[in-house]
Amino acid sequence: ADYAEIRKRHSNRGDGKRLVPLEKARAQRFEGGWSTYIPPVPAQPGVHVIDDYPLDELVPYIDWTPFFNTWELAGRYPAILDDAIVGAQARELFRDAKAMLRTMITERWVSARAVFGLWPANSIGDDVEVETSAGTTTRLHFLRQQVDKPVERPDFCLADFIAPKDTGLRDGIGAFAVTAGLGIEPHVARFEAAHDDYNAILLKALADRLAEALAERLHERVRREFWGYAPDEALDNEALVTERYRGIRPAPGYPACPEHSEKATLFAMLDATSTIGIELTESFAMYPAASVSGYYFAHPGSQYFVVGRISKEQVTDYARRKGVELTQAERWLAPNLDYDPE
Repeated sequence: ADYAEIRKRHSNRGDGKRLVPLEKARAQRFEGGWSTYIPPVPAQPGVHVIDDYPLDELVPYIDWTPFFNTWELAGRYPAILDDAIVGAQARELFRDAKAMLRTMITERWVSARAVFGLWPANSIGDDVEVETSAGTTTRLHFLRQQVDKPVERPDFCLADFIAPKDTGLRDGIGAFAVTAGLGIEPHVARFEAAHDDYNAILLKALADRLAEALAERLHERVRREFWGYAPDEALDNEALVTERYRGIRPAPGYPACPEHSEKATLFAMLDATSTIGIELTESFAMYPAASVSGYYFAHPGSQYFVVGRISKEQVTDYARRKGVELTQAERWLAPNLDYDPE
């Protein structure tokens, strides 16, 4: 019965949406306007490490809505604090969170570190070739939507946001890894030893929020200072949270680039483990857990999208590009397969 159920789920995989052949999807790519576009040159290219990011600078950048979601309190901050059903619970939780956050900062329970890189790059098909140092290139492998859409909607791939090599334009890409979880273990262990699950979870949730806040703050500084393509940007927290800025920072494992193993390439480009102490597990999870990593794209047309279901044709092509066996690629891409692997 279990197998029948799995098969039934798989047979519904297309969600009623037809896939187009890979060649057609590529023909329907996002067009970056390369004949008139002038890619911004990074003001400070190369790899940069920020060793001990001031935590109090990050507090204004915290997006509290996902914090309340962690506790299964549905609603948007700050409206949730006045919600008729969960408002009282949300206010009490928020008081506790702010008190612990003050303690975390004043007693230095955790430290935050960041590494980011900005390099020359060009796209070659659905790959991006990055010049990580003089004469050395690294390839990033991306996936393309194959959904049959109305003509005016492209089938997106992240590589579309980088100038193709054959245009002769010198474009760029960025990558980052940040953590706010360094030093957290003894404090979590102390709460757990006292069977204080509430404060153990609260601490981990706050470290997660600080890591996301650092990703937000660093991206802002990249746009304004380090890449410098938006030097006059001045956005409040609400505008940052709702991403009203130019550029995106998609993360491997998320819908626009759902394949987690690319994180290993990203980490190698940044030397993230030795520079800031984030490790990748065998399943490409980050440790400490309160860590965020991803890419920076600067094209004004760059946007988030969901790759969704992909055909065996694309998975085979992806495996070839990455230099791995098809079965390995199928394991990595299991949630996205529009077919049952053999």
